[in-house]
Amino acid sequence: MSQIVLVVALPLLAAFLLPVVMRMALGLGLWFGPAVLGYGLWTLWQVWALSGGEAFSLAIGGFAPPLGINFYVDPLAMLFVAAVQLMGLLFWPFKIDRETPRRQSLMLLLLAASTGLALSGDLFNLYVFYELVAVASFGLIAASATGAAYAATFRYLLLSGIGSVLTLVGITLIYSQTGTLNLAHLAQLAPEQLNNPLGLAAFVAILIGVGVKAELFPVNSWVPEVYATAPARVSAILAGLVSKLAVLIVVRLLVLLFPQPEAAQVMLLLGMLGVISGELAAWRAQDLKRMLAYSSIGQLGMIFIAFSLPAGGGLYAGLALTLHHMLVKPGLFMLAERWGGSLQRLRGAGFVSPLGAGLFVLFSLSLVGMPPLPGFWAKLLLISGLAGQSEPLYMMALLVFLSATVVEASYLFRLAAALLQRSPEEVSKMAPLPERQGLLVSSLLAAGLISALVMIAPLAEGLKEVASEAGDVSGYVKHVFPSRGGAGQ
Repeated sequence: MSQIVLVVALPLLAAFLLPVVMRMALGLGLWFGPAVLGYGLWTLWQVWALSGGEAFSLAIGGFAPPLGINFYVDPLAMLFVAAVQLMGLLFWPFKIDRETPRRQSLMLLLLAASTGLALSGDLFNLYVFYELVAVASFGLIAASATGAAYAATFRYLLLSGIGSVLTLVGITLIYSQTGTLNLAHLAQLAPEQLNNPLGLAAFVAILIGVGVKAELFPVNSWVPEVYATAPARVSAILAGLVSKLAVLIVVRLLVLLFPQPEAAQVMLLLGMLGVISGELAAWRAQDLKRMLAYSSIGQLGMIFIAFSLPAGGGLYAGLALTLHHMLVKPGLFMLAERWGGSLQRLRGAGFVSPLGAGLFVLFSLSLVGMPPLPGFWAKLLLISGLAGQSEPLYMMALLVFLSATVVEASYLFRLAAALLQRSPEEVSKMAPLPERQGLLVSSLLAAGLISALVMIAPLAEGLKEVASEAGDVSGYVKHVFPSRGGAGQ
């Protein structure tokens, strides 16, 4: 089962070898990255089959935790790692120009670091991989080489730097209190040594620091500029994958280190502010990419609200919303590759591209939560979880969520109506066609959405099991420290 390390190591190595391979043989170089990702998927399948679907911990280099580096592999981690490989293949930059080697190398670096984020079992490596994700993101965002892209990258760089400092401050506070960075060891020490104001301050610092990439209020001002100027594939990767991995870090910390209600309430408040600010800004937006960017902020706010719910119901609802967003939002961004710019340009565009209009309507209906699409079931879980709480703050969150859904339906349906507003003769020479590859990728994501609808019952059961195991703190500790009976001190 040690082969799981290859899923991180091979893309990292390939990122540096790819320019050399391309200089030797361009055809081979173009498929070098996808071949590495395909091998990663096969490796994941083999590892999970060997483990029998059971969680396990792997000590890297033979140094036993809490001193050494360890990867923790459970259904939640495997779910995200598989998503990294699949989305890497789906959004691979095949376009050939002089920047191709750099784009593909940065994509491999981003995917390797994202995989490391999902598997890491200690705060030090989480921070290292978090920084690698940031470095790769900066390069991919600036790949369009326009003044607007450079300005957006610079803003993202500044905010990400602030987030890195805050994350490092939070990790330092935790280490000063406990003397360890291993998550399983911290899970044992947290009830006594982190259940205090200093521990809460550490959580807030990490939450806001990591929240830069998770599009969390108030450190998400980079989102509209970056998503409006970056290539659609980069926007899709950032919104559909990187933001969810940042949320995964926060959820691991909330479950293992900070199960106290004060930490969940901070997440709940920031999530509500994200929903309000994101959805209202999306409603006012006059540019498709900016509208989708603000909408993404609102959706991430809903995910934070879900994960703030106590017990396993919050994990279950949060995972359902996360996976749904990973399918829908990238599909919408891929449609915006040529549909970007003023919304006025899209009047009647549905007659020029009926497939693009149909995909947009499908994704929009699911995003709003129209039954029986998967988005309805995911939002129903959140509504049920919020309604089952007695605290006034959760009732306020329910009101915010329902109001935001109305606002979301308003601007998405308004745009969907505009797609069919004029006759074909009037728009044939003015409405843009979506990019052909964008249509293909969006169609594949739509197929995944429909498949999820057909298999909603087994998917729901599987997600419930994943959420249950992710919330089992004693099981996490036991897998990392089996020889000590779960005692890591």
